[in-house]
Amino acid sequence: MTATISASEVNKLRQQTGSGMMDCKNALVEANGDFEKAIEVLRKKGQKVANKRADMQASEGVVLAKTTADGKMGVILVYNCETDFVAKNADFVSYVNSLVDLALKNKSDSIEQFKAVSYNGSLTVNDTIIEKVGVIGEKMDISQLAYVEAAKVFAYIHPGNRLASLVGLSDASFASVDETGKDIAMQIAAMGPIALDKDDVPAETVAKELEIAKELAIKEGKPEKMAEQISKGRLNKFFTESTLLNQEFFKDNKKTVRQFLQDTHKGLTVTAFKRFALKS
Repeated sequence: MTATISASEVNKLRQQTGSGMMDCKNALVEANGDFEKAIEVLRKKGQKVANKRADMQASEGVVLAKTTADGKMGVILVYNCETDFVAKNADFVSYVNSLVDLALKNKSDSIEQFKAVSYNGSLTVNDTIIEKVGVIGEKMDISQLAYVEAAKVFAYIHPGNRLASLVGLSDASFASVDETGKDIAMQIAAMGPIALDKDDVPAETVAKELEIAKELAIKEGKPEKMAEQISKGRLNKFFTESTLLNQEFFKDNKKTVRQFLQDTHKGLTVTAFKRFALKS
């Protein structure tokens, strides 16, 4: 005997899973009215779609960043999908925002650890991702997740949700801390530093930059000894352009970011930062 499925049951399943009305109704019919079995039916559907689309490219999506109410911690998360059309959907962005809020409440050491966190008491984060794959029909997943903790953390999301940054300041006791934090978060987003200071650049990156600069100088006709000196000068330029504290401050190019911070509040510095962006 086929169970009678009410509109309220269909709506309840839709609210809990985010699946379409017909998908929810069909799942409840297949599960003979058993709510938990219907959830499992939808999850299996999502897994089938996920398996079929495993080899697809998921390079679109959204990058979101947010801080806790006290400003002591921030999280930045990249959630990918296949198309720009889905990435701009309000429900999709709302779902990713809910993941960011959950990540703030459940600091995780890895993406896999976060995906095991309970989303709503009955489903894990990973369960909801699989369900969304079933509903939307695109490959999607969390590709990056990071945290910053400091005296004061600031988040910046560039319009369009394709780029975001987090920055931690060493002190929160001065009057212009909010404006300063916002400026540095925007600096990071705009200028894309790869490290905080010269000593934070990986040794292999330094060696590669020196090699490239030397090869370029030799191609320009410079003798080897001179080429070595030129490569060191070009490495210093690389540090100036690519390390946050040595970059020109975007609001006043007569100052480095380090000088701006010192002029703003004695002893002030950046303790950590993160910047994620979708590939163009």
